[in-house]
Amino acid sequence: MADEEQGASNASKAAREGKEALEKQVAQLKREVTRLNRKLAAQAEEMAEDIAEDASGWYETAAERASRATRALRSQAQSVSSAVRDNPGTVSSAMLLGGVVGLLIGMVLGQSGDRRRWY
Repeated sequence: MADEEQGASNASKAAREGKEALEKQVAQLKREVTRLNRKLAAQAEEMAEDIAEDASGWYETAAERASRATRALRSQAQSVSSAVRDNPGTVSSAMLLGGVVGLLIGMVLGQSGDRRRWY
């Protein structure tokens, strides 16, 4: 009977030691998961910062190009405007000539034997 009690005591002790070992492993795994979560969060934050910096650079580049295009258009518009102010007769003649050429093209196309319509 003493052997049975000692065997039960040893089995109980072994079960307790196994349970403690499992609890230690679970605690260690929890610490590892926590460490991995922190590492992933740090990497995600770094990636978000990199993306924000890239987007900011793209925006600045696009804004700079748009500004240059606006300046170039403004300069060209001023050149055209000054040319029209300096030569109103030439501009009027060119517009009249363009209108006459357009009218003649329309009449020629309207007189063609092929009566296809554009609509």
